[in-house]
Amino acid sequence: MGERTGKLRIDAKAMIDRIIKDNLPDEAVKTALKGREFADGVYVISIGKAAWTMANVAADVLGDKLIKGIVITKYDHSMGSIPKMDIYEAGHPIIDENSLKATRKVIELAQRLGEGDELLLLLSGGGSALFEAPLEGVTLEDLQQLSADLLSAGCDIVEINMIRKRLSSVKAGRFAQITAPAKIFAVVLSDVLGDRLDTISSGPAAPDASIVSECLDAVKKYGIILNEIQKAHLTKETPKILDNVETTVVGSVRSLCDSAALSATFLGYAPHILTTMLNCEAKEAGRFLAAIAKDIDAGISHFKRPCAVICGGETVVNLKGNGKGGRNQELALAAAEGLAGLKGAVLFSLGSDGTDGPTDAAGGIVDGDTKDELGNAGFTVHELLANNDAYTGLSAVDGLIITGPTGTNVNDVVVLLMDK
Repeated sequence: MGERTGKLRIDAKAMIDRIIKDNLPDEAVKTALKGREFADGVYVISIGKAAWTMANVAADVLGDKLIKGIVITKYDHSMGSIPKMDIYEAGHPIIDENSLKATRKVIELAQRLGEGDELLLLLSGGGSALFEAPLEGVTLEDLQQLSADLLSAGCDIVEINMIRKRLSSVKAGRFAQITAPAKIFAVVLSDVLGDRLDTISSGPAAPDASIVSECLDAVKKYGIILNEIQKAHLTKETPKILDNVETTVVGSVRSLCDSAALSATFLGYAPHILTTMLNCEAKEAGRFLAAIAKDIDAGISHFKRPCAVICGGETVVNLKGNGKGGRNQELALAAAEGLAGLKGAVLFSLGSDGTDGPTDAAGGIVDGDTKDELGNAGFTVHELLANNDAYTGLSAVDGLIITGPTGTNVNDVVVLLMDK
């Protein structure tokens, strides 16, 4: 690794730290709650990868007004006890028995609420797997298989949630119906492009914008196999109007990209946010950004060195192999091919929650030397991508970004850094 590349990687690391710190939900949630008048007693349900952080802030703000709370988060995402809160950890991205057990506890609490009661619902990404109570005739195994099929088919998050929430008694606004007549104030940390409330955690307290025909078209498009019970549930319409819910969004991918731009400016790079709606195959996004890097290197781009080209969103991976990785690692690995030989270029792709796919990595980082380093380690970019095995390759060349669970979840950010 050359001196220029080493400096770029140091800057990239500083950017990653700053981006995550700027997007922790603490202050945003605190602001949303402090500006609101609550009843004398409030119940709290917090669901998602950022559930512990959001619940901890809520407990601090509410103080004696907090009656009881339940937190459901991903394994290893709890950071200790919270006063008056029961904390459960469960499976993500594939639902498990602990998801069902924890959800039953939430339903029991919601069913006890009545007129005049107030429920604070804190939602972040990951809730679709963590919060689930299947409809009659639908088994845990059915949901696990469906989630695996949807993920491996390359469905985007809107399509995935549109299908699986129709098999649920708590998704698609149905949890709000269970809670009624009690009022819900929902504070949402968005991990969905466009901040669609009916898609974030599959919209447990949001009117469902999708219709039956869209759902059936998606099933056909991806060749998803369903049994007769599942098909029957998919043809039933979901709630379109809810009168006991008020919602505020406190964080999104836009803030993630803005943080990247501010950090880049501080470090001396001219920032350019290409999009906050990146939604395509991960490897194609990586190749596209590598092509931009080539134009910048050749001096034929509108972007001039030193610069930071920034994209936010959530790509997809169409699983063909049996390797280990995630969309951010696959994006970075795919970019390594096009970046090969370029001097003064580094690209990183980061999942803001700190976990990329079923791995302990938050994403990947590559530069102009990565392809050769992979070759020296006995790998090729093509073979690794064909087996969806980005983690194995990147781990051999110091290309993994490891942050641990961050306490937030507002999509992914990709940054191409190019120095002078």
